Amino acid sequence: MIGSSYRHKQYAPLCWLVAATSIPAFVAAWALRGDPVGFLVIAAAGLLLLVLSASCWYLQIADDEDSLLVSFGPIPILRRRIRYDRIQAAHVSQTTVLDGWGIHWSMRGGWVWNIWGWDCVEIELEKGKVIVGTDDAENLAAFVKSRIPARPAA
Repeated sequence: MIGSSYRHKQYAPLCWLVAATSIPAFVAAWALRGDPVGFLVIAAAGLLLLVLSASCWYLQIADDEDSLLVSFGPIPILRRRIRYDRIQAAHVSQTTVLDGWGIHWSMRGGWVWNIWGWDCVEIELEKGKVIVGTDDAENLAAFVKSRIPARPAA
């Protein structure tokens, strides 16, 4: 979607597996209901798995007036705002096996934000870069390039 605004969600096809792992944790907690410490530890682990899976069901990339907002959802605990006036360039690329999925520092420099797949847009900032995974790389790169402010010639 190119134009004055951009919004795209990419869903994690296997996120339900993380949510499903909370079921055995809750069953184990129920089995340990006679042991308060064991019950609390296992139930808390199951709840943490549910919250994490709900936090990473999809990766949404959206225009937010002066910034590009990258957030995992539907519980938006993990998010990053990239101001357009800090962006130097953007181009379509591919992540590597070492880049993987999730949020972490890439061995080739910059932060990776990826939920699934290999296509991405590398966003070069004044200091560093952000690698944003997406299944809409061409449109995202074109949109980001359209929002980079013109800089005076040196």
